[in-house]
Amino acid sequence: MQTVSLSLYRFASARARLWAFAQMGLARRSFAKTPHIGFWKLCGSGTGEGFTPVPNTAVYAVLATWPDAETARAATANAPAFQRYRARAAEAWTVFLSPTSVRGNWAGVTPFASDGTDPAKLATGPLAALTRATVRPGAAARFWRRVPDISAVIGADPNVLFKIGIGEVPLFHQVTFSIWPDADSMAQFARRDGPHARAIAAVRSEGWFREELYARFRVLGTAGAWEGGNPLANLPGLTARSERTAA
Repeated sequence: MQTVSLSLYRFASARARLWAFAQMGLARRSFAKTPHIGFWKLCGSGTGEGFTPVPNTAVYAVLATWPDAETARAATANAPAFQRYRARAAEAWTVFLSPTSVRGNWAGVTPFASDGTDPAKLATGPLAALTRATVRPGAAARFWRRVPDISAVIGADPNVLFKIGIGEVPLFHQVTFSIWPDADSMAQFARRDGPHARAIAAVRSEGWFREELYARFRVLGTAGAWEGGNPLANLPGLTARSERTAA
């Protein structure tokens, strides 16, 4: 059953950050040669809550799909491409996910395969949401004017367990990723009237996006640490493993 990994790396020194930036191009061959890897993307991140057009030169992400959870854990821990990132990072954290619903495309393909979980069984337990969009150049200014208000609402929501904004190309390729304690809290945020709901309405009425993907996941487990700990450490039923990283 397909497993998705999202690996985040924080680089402390200027030299390490320069190395990470260069890997956006140089590491492609190494990741492409990683055994069992399926769909994969190298991403940068935004400053603040992560949902801004200003790059955060300290944080980079690797998203990948794998045939199963065991392979995902082994590859993200031991494959040379991932080891090189972790060796230079001050902090590294990976979350492992099982897709439950997928709608839309990413770079012309549907990268995630739903595990067929009965929606009724998703009422409890942590869930993750990922949205990815290619913003039309003519709509970029309008899109980014909306983002600060949306970011503030997400940041103020007491239910969100983790959030980050990443992307392949600044301004035009945007990925939002968030983790919620259960389906109800996720749904309440999505349906609540406010900046997020108004932005979604504008996307539909004004055609801001050239390509869209919406995916939901069960959270299977984590490895490593972020901001000094594991953001999901207190959630029952998750497999977590600590990994030391070199500064």
